[in-house]
Amino acid sequence: MAEDVSTIEIEDMITVGTLAERLSIPVSRLIGELMKNGVMATVNERIDFDTAEIIVEELELGVTITRKDAADSGPTTRVKAIASDTAPSRPPVVAVMGHVDHGKTSLLDAIRSANVVSREAGGITQHISAYQVEHKDRKITFLDTPGHEAFAAIREHGALLTDIVIIVVAADDGIKPQTIEAIRFARKAGVKIIVAANKIDKEGADVNRLYSQLAEHDLMWDGWKGGDIPVLPVSAKTKQGIPELLDMILLVTDVEELKADVDTPARGLIIEAHVEQGRGPVAHALVETGTLRPGDFIVAGSSYAKIRNLETTDGKPLKVATPSTPVAITGFKTLPEFGDEFNFVDNEKAARAQSTTSANAQQLGGSRSGIGSTELIRLINRNNEVQELNVIVKADVQGSLTSVIDSIKALDTAEVAIRVVSSGVGAINDNDLHLAHSSGAIIYGFNVELPSSSRQQAARDKVDVRIYKVIYELIDDAREGLSKLLAPEIIETDLGRLVVKGVFNTTRTAVICGGEVTKGKLVAPALARVLRGKEVLGEVEITGLKRGPTEAKEIFEGEMCGLSFNTAKRIDLEEGDHIELFTRESKERTL
Repeated sequence: MAEDVSTIEIEDMITVGTLAERLSIPVSRLIGELMKNGVMATVNERIDFDTAEIIVEELELGVTITRKDAADSGPTTRVKAIASDTAPSRPPVVAVMGHVDHGKTSLLDAIRSANVVSREAGGITQHISAYQVEHKDRKITFLDTPGHEAFAAIREHGALLTDIVIIVVAADDGIKPQTIEAIRFARKAGVKIIVAANKIDKEGADVNRLYSQLAEHDLMWDGWKGGDIPVLPVSAKTKQGIPELLDMILLVTDVEELKADVDTPARGLIIEAHVEQGRGPVAHALVETGTLRPGDFIVAGSSYAKIRNLETTDGKPLKVATPSTPVAITGFKTLPEFGDEFNFVDNEKAARAQSTTSANAQQLGGSRSGIGSTELIRLINRNNEVQELNVIVKADVQGSLTSVIDSIKALDTAEVAIRVVSSGVGAINDNDLHLAHSSGAIIYGFNVELPSSSRQQAARDKVDVRIYKVIYELIDDAREGLSKLLAPEIIETDLGRLVVKGVFNTTRTAVICGGEVTKGKLVAPALARVLRGKEVLGEVEITGLKRGPTEAKEIFEGEMCGLSFNTAKRIDLEEGDHIELFTRESKERTL
């Protein structure tokens, strides 16, 4: 039975983007309404049923939302595995989050003596990266998450994976929007928070100010009475405070008594997935429980693998991977999805059956095959009103692909919208070029290449291929493309008004008359409306003005003059009619 357009059934929790899609409104409008009500949410963030109900009511769309039965809604969050009483201790998984440019990656570089940030396009992290370090003969697993606003999905994904979140705040800059978002994600995931006050070596660094700012967001420094949030001053540049930060991580780990079983079937989460030439699909994953080995069969969503290579995330071979170990896995038949849970299975037959079942469920749950006739009519009507920019998106990894698509879709308005014709992970190929040519789409590549063999075809078919390494540059380009689809703003400027005192010559397309300027000034050429009382007789083009027998460019208020105009249809002008002159210009609009 088709869903009534006036009633929408939703779960206890729903993402902002999904709710906007169900309501058939631009996600930017929904985010704006949430902000008016004091809810700062991104396109990928979940809101509860009560919040959604209030916001939908205030939007006045004539839509009512109802709560879907718990039995039908399924789980809203992942349930972490519960360790047995005999489970051994495991390393902590630590996500590093915070505002863009506050030094998250630089801090991790200092911890592992690497230099990742110099290789990051635009100086910002654009993927989740994972690796282990040792401190005092104990392992710590770190996840670096992007700080740019476009990567909200990856940051939330990182928070759900972890035991501890380190929120990096530049001591000279203080709390910023992505800092606040990181705090929200950490609280939602129910993990412990440590604050790293970075850049204390810089002029203007003020840790005391940071204590107060954190308190405004209910994070009380543990140096205050009743406080429970460790705030450690550090410098990624000088490495000051880093040993103390690692000590604090281990202390929190001991207090939390983190454990996981190692003799159970392996289970974990895909944190990135991409395609490598010569190796095929490669997944970066985090083992959460059990032990993973080369040759094991695992299922991740609609994909499965017999593990061909099991490696650390920097390419070193592994014979076994135990809980809290980040790994790189090859051997997948197809590319697993960003955020898929993986599970060990006994053999290939079971793996194939589970992945097929999952693929069928995704098609039933995620496709529009079951769309109701009323919603179809609504979408058709909407498409008649909205100008669409067709795009094809290719990215290097699944997480980035999700972030790029979410970010450009967030640009949609009631007038213009992005239509993602196709998307995928890996280099731009001939199929992408053929599809772009037939659909008139722009191809956006993010951290991918256009092979030389395809460049000639792109030039021959005049396919617009735009490749970016920095996400905000890609978003700006999409915003500019949508802006070009906006109807221009028409600006009219009043000039003057004439009351007709006499009509001297009238033809089907031209009129010569005389009268008095009662307001403003008259100029020629100009546009004008002819009025009889309040009725508009037509719009005309002023072709000439005369002051007595002499041609004039301007006639001012209080003067008598002659006036001639051209008209598309015959106007029988009479004494007492008014002619109002104006100019009209169009101005380009931007998002």
